[in-house]
Amino acid sequence: MKTPAVFLDRDGTINEDVGYPSRIEEIRIYPHAYEAVRKIKEAGFRAVVVTNQSGIGRGYLTEEDLAAIHAYIAGAFEARGARIDAFYYCPHYELSSLAGYGGACECRKPEPGLGLRAAADLGLDLARSYMVGDKIEDIAFGRAIGAVPVLVRTGYGPASELRLRGTADAPAAVADDLLAAVDWILARGPRP
Repeated sequence: MKTPAVFLDRDGTINEDVGYPSRIEEIRIYPHAYEAVRKIKEAGFRAVVVTNQSGIGRGYLTEEDLAAIHAYIAGAFEARGARIDAFYYCPHYELSSLAGYGGACECRKPEPGLGLRAAADLGLDLARSYMVGDKIEDIAFGRAIGAVPVLVRTGYGPASELRLRGTADAPAAVADDLLAAVDWILARGPRP
């Protein structure tokens, strides 16, 4: 049987958005994010990070740098009893001059590529899944994969909320932070 997931944006949702971090020292995880992921897992959802990382295509960091950052984040969550199941990222930047990183792609949010790949790899039920993020692209990505989109007011959330308010593209819910978003998700009804 397929399992639903809570897809999580990275920068601005689980950690502070500092631009294009290339070193572990630049990653500052929101303290509430650990409890949020722990609740996701305890409820039976998969916790899957989906993140646009055009800094790679722009030449600000390498895929190896990103792997080290994700290993650090995964370890920090694991140490607090909050396991992240997987990280999926888009390294592309449409105007990149680096071989293999330029042009249009299907994996840059709001395109559904990362979600579809995660669903295939992890056996996810997208129709029973959620997407939590701080940007308009995160909300559009959630809709593109058939998940319920939730906007957080951390990172770019306040600006995104203003732009989405009253539109057909508005999220299903707006929460102050990731923990509040997870509480909203868990209050909706049956769990996996």
